[in-house]
Amino acid sequence: MGSASRPNGSADGGDPGPTLVMWDSELADYGFGRGHPLHPVRLELTMDLAARTGVLDDPQVAVRPPQLATDDLIELVHDPAYVQAVRQAPRYAARGLATMFGLGTPDNPVFESMHTAAARITGGTLAAAEGVWTGRHGHAVAPAGGLHHAMRLAASGFCVYNDPAVAIAWLLRNGAARVAYVDVDVHHGDGVQTAFYDDPRVLTISLHQSGRTLFPGTGFPDESGTGEASGMSVNVALPPRTGDAGWLRAFSGVVPVLLREFAPEILVTQHGCDTHFLDPLGDLTLSVDGQRASYQALHDLAHDVCGGRWVACGGGGYALASVVPRAWTHLLAIAGHVPLDCSRSLPQEWRHTADARVREATGAAVAGGPTPDRFGDGVDIAFHPWEAGEGDPDDPLDRAVAATRREILPLHGLDPLVDR
Repeated sequence: MGSASRPNGSADGGDPGPTLVMWDSELADYGFGRGHPLHPVRLELTMDLAARTGVLDDPQVAVRPPQLATDDLIELVHDPAYVQAVRQAPRYAARGLATMFGLGTPDNPVFESMHTAAARITGGTLAAAEGVWTGRHGHAVAPAGGLHHAMRLAASGFCVYNDPAVAIAWLLRNGAARVAYVDVDVHHGDGVQTAFYDDPRVLTISLHQSGRTLFPGTGFPDESGTGEASGMSVNVALPPRTGDAGWLRAFSGVVPVLLREFAPEILVTQHGCDTHFLDPLGDLTLSVDGQRASYQALHDLAHDVCGGRWVACGGGGYALASVVPRAWTHLLAIAGHVPLDCSRSLPQEWRHTADARVREATGAAVAGGPTPDRFGDGVDIAFHPWEAGEGDPDDPLDRAVAATRREILPLHGLDPLVDR
């Protein structure tokens, strides 16, 4: 991937081209085995559902296959020694050496095509970023991407290469002066935060279940950046059992004010849907309806703060049939400006085969239970937006939001007690 000029969006902030969706069936080669929680069947079911729903056939959506990211681009974030270790992982694993790089562990088992599969995912997110940055596409979605835990010298948390961080590093190399990254996965986006912890050109915001109760054990308000980047790493550590109303309230109290103050040139987002109440690995209790609301809010903020330039990635999500396909079909539909109503019925043929496909692929019972019959969960997602002050001191959710606002907003010259 070569150099690229700055974006050329339309004067009114509209999209200069169709929404780009990076997809090819080979992206499903990124898999750690039948019994691993991050099973690629979730991607296959998502894209099948989006196709059956007509989202991918819309003229406002262009589906393209990714190319493998080259080593020099992966090495914008990862150490060359680590990239070589990933390439050689099957041979290293036999001698027990892969664990030096976080490979060959229960979270990150070695598989034969590991480098190729991870480089293809990274290439998809890079192509999404390039398509938006050059102005050929207003929005872009890389549903296989969002592997936000990988570190410079180690795999972590099911993530081999940190594709969002690589894409952001590519944007910086190609002239971006301000990139914002918002992560809504149930787990802290620690790898992306680490990659740019001292870089004032990148604002990272992560809303996640508190590290006191969930992997990776990080993501607290005082992890706020260093040096000239003080205040550029933003963490909202949510209490377990936070649901739609609390999550959306937390989002309203932190994300819009900081994005508007920072005024990014492009927005990169990670949409792990493991915040759902059916997800087997997290302890938040959002519905698909609430997740859809977060996608719509980020889409609208992209139009509000950076001319619509939006790169959206997938991420976590382990209710393979009951949640991930519904949530990410909503993401694709919103990015393609063909949003779906949560009350809409799922295609019957898809629904009747989804659970069986998961059982066949994983050899296990379907995590999350049977697939629902609608695109939403039929819940009320009304919430009380954040207002001036510090909220209710007796409410753990409000205390978490207030802690982030107190830590971060003054570093941006903002008063945490003022409604914005």
